[in-house]
Amino acid sequence: MNGREKILAAFSPEGTPEIPAVICYEDIFIRDHWTQLSRKPWWIRFDPDIETQSAWRREVEEAIGQDWFLLPEGASYEERAHVTIVAQGEAAYRINRRTGERQRLTPPQVSGWLGRGVASVHPSKLPQTPDEVDAWIVDPHTGDYRLDDGRADLAQRILGDWGATRFPLGYIAGPLWTCYYMWGFEGMMVFLIEKPALVQHAVQRFTAYSIAQVQAAARLGAAGVWIEDCMTDMISPQHYRTFNLPYLRQITEAIHAAGMVGIHYFCGNPAGKWDLLLDTGADALALEESKKGFVIDIADVVERVNGRMVVLGNLDAVRILEQADDETLHAEIVRQIAAGRRNRGRFIMSLGSPVTPDTPLSRVRRYCDLTHSVVSF
Repeated sequence: MNGREKILAAFSPEGTPEIPAVICYEDIFIRDHWTQLSRKPWWIRFDPDIETQSAWRREVEEAIGQDWFLLPEGASYEERAHVTIVAQGEAAYRINRRTGERQRLTPPQVSGWLGRGVASVHPSKLPQTPDEVDAWIVDPHTGDYRLDDGRADLAQRILGDWGATRFPLGYIAGPLWTCYYMWGFEGMMVFLIEKPALVQHAVQRFTAYSIAQVQAAARLGAAGVWIEDCMTDMISPQHYRTFNLPYLRQITEAIHAAGMVGIHYFCGNPAGKWDLLLDTGADALALEESKKGFVIDIADVVERVNGRMVVLGNLDAVRILEQADDETLHAEIVRQIAAGRRNRGRFIMSLGSPVTPDTPLSRVRRYCDLTHSVVSF
């Protein structure tokens, strides 16, 4: 079975006879490990040329050896016709030949992003009214999600070339979690108590935006969507039920209507919310590894899910993947797969968190190869 077939089988009622291996947040891994993944210069990732984009992505995926990949949106016809990347010494510039605009590109920062717009504490200005929220959020009805300006061409090239044997994945952020980017951590948490009507308005707007993103992912050719749900472990079950669950269900319904599957990645401690996590409508549940004072044992997850959803593994990205020896890594993979088989074979071997910057490519490839070597059932 190829990677796509393994993952699709995991989502079937019968489960998969061959366990797929994936890493979460491959974009972070690529950012942190570019020099190990390719001999090409870092700025090639910004080149609008379809052939260039498809080629480096193929090189990266073949080096990693996993069974899925993030399906990208490419450059528009306009960009491909007029934009080029020019290197001058250590610097690289994005040049628009039509307008003459010249922009110096910033190399990716290992283990972080430059210029993130939101601050966790005390953002400079918090939208305080529905009108201010509406002004902050992109209106999905005015945004161009049809992708008929050429932005879908890269995905189609990849799927027609090397991507057909791997599972293509889209990504969205959960509606309540997205409020963090508007209000920061403090504002998000305080407004749940002090301005619940405003939070309700915001998540409704973010849900509409997320559904538009789901539809765009389907147009690109994605087979599944990763739904990131962060910081909602720190709210009460009732707040989760009121401000998050109904909107997650709307999103998963849109995913299903588009012919895709939804993977709900819940960050943090699931204690007190298990019934809610099983009621999102998602087809799969992914959780973090044990850390920060809580324990998430994959055997316990499987017992609770009991075949109702696909379960993704939560192999420890630090203590096992980065720091343990091969014997320990292999033993944990075997243990998790054994648990996954008790979930009626509805299991995908994964990590609980992104690969750390100090974990070499060779180790990630070893993880994938060890997973694929486990005897089928």
